[in-house]
Amino acid sequence: MGNEEWVPLAHRVPDLGALELLLAVARVGSLSGAARRLGITQPAASSRIRAMEARLGVALVDRSPRGSTLTAEGALVTDWARRVVEAAEAFDAGAQALRGRRDSRLRVAASMTIAEYLLPGWLIALRGDRPGTAVSLHAGNSADVAQRVLAHEADLGFVEGLSVPDGLDSAVIAQDRLVVAVAPSHPWARRTRGVEAAELAATPLILRERGSGTRQVLDAALADAGGLAEPLLELASTTAVKGAAVSGAGPCVLSELALGDELAARRLVGVPVVAAALDRALRAVWPTGSRPAGPARDLLSLTRGRAQGVSGAARP
Repeated sequence: MGNEEWVPLAHRVPDLGALELLLAVARVGSLSGAARRLGITQPAASSRIRAMEARLGVALVDRSPRGSTLTAEGALVTDWARRVVEAAEAFDAGAQALRGRRDSRLRVAASMTIAEYLLPGWLIALRGDRPGTAVSLHAGNSADVAQRVLAHEADLGFVEGLSVPDGLDSAVIAQDRLVVAVAPSHPWARRTRGVEAAELAATPLILRERGSGTRQVLDAALADAGGLAEPLLELASTTAVKGAAVSGAGPCVLSELALGDELAARRLVGVPVVAAALDRALRAVWPTGSRPAGPARDLLSLTRGRAQGVSGAARP
């Protein structure tokens, strides 16, 4: 445009609503009829036509008691408007197709405890709201879940650790607590005071693997007590850890969610721990700067107030 000041196209071209109104006037032959078709008042329609004429610098509609007719310039602008509106309709159809593709699937990654004890109820509720959405679930430790979300291999993740890696935003969905549990035959089962943090730290335990949220919280809780001793067993699943503890192999440390049935049936006995913070937050995570949308947004909403068995659910 040479040395002339450039003006954005949006400031020079009528908006889509005005072009649709002009097309409606051409179809029905009156401004009032066009206004009714578009669900606006006649004064609003008249104002919109005048604003479009002022922007273009030409008269578009001749008004008379018998109705409204297009001027020659108005007929030409209507032809251009039709092409713009058709292009907008194609754009809208494409956007709807993209939303439909997004809404047809949901990829979830969750830490073991959340995947086993919380997600089933959330996904059943989601299916009631979105029966056409296919859900795939990857269960792993919290570090694995974070990596999948960062790599855009999951639309939403759920983790149990103390912190959230860089590149992820999060919302606390519930509070959880780790419990030390032993078989009824273990000497700790008969203690009334429980165990001190230093004794727990010095005892070989049956533990989840490094990278799990459970292990991260336990490492941090016992750091001031000398840190964890070499594990008695290091296992990659909650079920395996519980099975080893029930067999009498040694003490385990797991979420109270995971231990509910075993503690209720006295297959395992909970042991109080003195001077160790074993509470933790359960979090939903997603890539920084991209708030969950579609099914992921709906699942995140469902997590509030549905975390049964944990000590309350927090709002994101």
